[in-house]
Amino acid sequence: MFLRLLFVLLIAFNIAVGAWLWLGQDDAHGRSATDPDVPALKLLSERPVAPAATVGAAMASGTSAPTSAPAPAQAVAAPVAAPVPPSRPNSYTCTALGPFATQVDLRNARTALGAQAVRMRSRQEQTTQTRGWWVHLPSSGSRDRALEQARKLSAANIGDYFVVSSGDQSNTISLGLFKDPANARKRRDEVVASGFPAQMIERTETVPEYWLDLAIADNAHFDWRTRIRSGVGSHSTGCF
Repeated sequence: MFLRLLFVLLIAFNIAVGAWLWLGQDDAHGRSATDPDVPALKLLSERPVAPAATVGAAMASGTSAPTSAPAPAQAVAAPVAAPVPPSRPNSYTCTALGPFATQVDLRNARTALGAQAVRMRSRQEQTTQTRGWWVHLPSSGSRDRALEQARKLSAANIGDYFVVSSGDQSNTISLGLFKDPANARKRRDEVVASGFPAQMIERTETVPEYWLDLAIADNAHFDWRTRIRSGVGSHSTGCF
């Protein structure tokens, strides 16, 4: 009888211990180790793996999107000054007077016209002037032939000749130097008509001439003719 009671107690004890272990294990598994309002910690290995495409897009957007710089403050525009109208330049007319035969004449003109001109300048140029027209017989090549030619002129009643004995025109026979080309032409034709090869050439020389350039204001009264000697001309020239 005692043994039967002990056997029943052992079975009841085993049932109680088994129930306690079963119910206590579920409660331990279900109960959180943290406070109710604190989120639970998770290991990286427990996080779900994101798809490769999503990770790549996130990395691309993170590296390629530049950080937008803050917009600069708008500069305050300075007040624009009203444009100053350009001053109108003075207008001039430039005239050249000359030629003057000597530097003395040029200096006298500068003195006489200095009060009327804004600017003046003097200049010297070289010009070729005609010294006359020369009628002659060309060189015969030797002194003897030139003298023989001169005797033939005398025989033809042609006078007023001269045998050149030196210089560039040696052994030529000069028949005259004329200022008027018409007279020189007449002399040549007379000698040619007598059977001699007379020639007519112009004789020139290079001489200096002097000019005075003046810049005159357009509104000025410029009267130069009453202040310098006659024989001087004028023409327009480039301003300086």
